[in-house]
Amino acid sequence: MKLFEPTSFGALRLSNRVVMAPLTRTRAGEHGIPNDLLVEHYRQRAGLGMIITEGTWPVQEGRSYPGQPGIETDEQIAGWRRVADAVHAEGGTIVMQLMHGGRVSHPDISQTPRIVAPSAIAAPGQTHTATGKADMPVPHELTTAEVQDAVQGFAQAARNAIAAGLDGVEVHGANGYLVHEFMSPVSNTRTDQYGGSPENRARFAIEVTTAVAEAVGADRTGIRLSPEHGIQGVIEDDAADVRATYTAIAEGLAPLGLAFIDVLHAEPTGGLVQHVRRTAGAPFIVNSGFSAMTTREEAITVVDDEDIADAIAVGRPAIANPDLAHRWEQDAELNEPRPELFYGATAEGYTDYPSLAEVRATV
Repeated sequence: MKLFEPTSFGALRLSNRVVMAPLTRTRAGEHGIPNDLLVEHYRQRAGLGMIITEGTWPVQEGRSYPGQPGIETDEQIAGWRRVADAVHAEGGTIVMQLMHGGRVSHPDISQTPRIVAPSAIAAPGQTHTATGKADMPVPHELTTAEVQDAVQGFAQAARNAIAAGLDGVEVHGANGYLVHEFMSPVSNTRTDQYGGSPENRARFAIEVTTAVAEAVGADRTGIRLSPEHGIQGVIEDDAADVRATYTAIAEGLAPLGLAFIDVLHAEPTGGLVQHVRRTAGAPFIVNSGFSAMTTREEAITVVDDEDIADAIAVGRPAIANPDLAHRWEQDAELNEPRPELFYGATAEGYTDYPSLAEVRATV
């Protein structure tokens, strides 16, 4: 089956088409430095065709969660080098998701005087700081010049990731964080060249991805998108506007020759997702979202039977099964994930899921 065959996305070599989705796990400590836990977690999952790391902040101001790793300081770069070396020693491929959280943060988390966004509109709800829950604050609206600083922050982070030995990078343009915030007229009410029309709201995503591609090579660059996800106050509920916005994004990305585009959507076979695929023209990864876990049967259908995508990204099954691709190829039993342990600071629920060989050795 094609799902278990190797392929290449630009300069990236995949041993199979089962991709580990980016997964927030908050194990990097106070200073965002990858530690022994992260090294082991990613090493265990090197048998997946490609690992996309958890969202990693490019600049301190973009940190969204306590325990989230960064790729800004020498210490963080050194920590990620240990991760990359461990994955490569097992024959794996790993790319870093660059995630600027934008307004989804709090100064107590970022440890900076402000958080930033396209417009001075707070994200809904509350966030968890080290001292408890807090209302989402009103962010600083980036000036036009500061938007360019943010673009360059992504580009430098990409250079840092490659310097750390990772194989490539993915721009996080999804799930209500900074790049995604620019796309929606609900979170972006700007009146300069980054706001208003769908083409203007698409501009930041295109500029960030272009800058990253220029910094490290388009053949090592991808982007994640989540049209119509409606998460963290980034609402996209006008179908015509959504199609116009994501058409502009896809058309802006098409000339770059990206390694891949990674789309999170509840209907990967639907017209919008497949329109993005055709328009962008890059190797295509789909992830069907949070409503239900991706199954082996769905993965085979997506990649083999209906040619919907070139690979499929999976989250919870990859959390619970470090050797997921092997288990799926053998049609073997799976470990059940433990959601209550997804976010934490210890090995429990992180590196203690057994491999298939370990499971069978105890039977």
